[in-house]
Amino acid sequence: GHRDDDGALDSDGACRAGRVARSGATSMLIAKRILQAERLRRVPPHFSWIDHRLVRADYLRRADAKAWALYLVLVTVGDEHGLSYYGDGTLGRLLSLTDTEVAVARGQLAAAGVIAYEKPLYQVLALEARAGREGPR
Repeated sequence: GHRDDDGALDSDGACRAGRVARSGATSMLIAKRILQAERLRRVPPHFSWIDHRLVRADYLRRADAKAWALYLVLVTVGDEHGLSYYGDGTLGRLLSLTDTEVAVARGQLAAAGVIAYEKPLYQVLALEARAGREGPR
């Protein structure tokens, strides 16, 4: 879910209202509530995260869906420094991609500035403080 300035849980499990949709200068407020308390996400011991700036700073426009699928795997399997060393064959099997498609996806992510790669090592990079708003590549 989207969490804006005010997305904390209340004592009854409901979220305080937060901005969830913007149209020009107006925004719509929705009172959020937990839909399935038994499935509430918790931070696991081996935690990884996806930075919301991927959306807000238009990073998603910099690569195609196959590249972002690769990014999701790299974020998930990376250590606390974002490092991993999965081979193209393994990544291809996980994502149903050919070795060529893995290489193209890797190139798009590197060009977008979100990963570094020196065979066999991947590093998921911290996003730049102020990313440029580039169009689709």
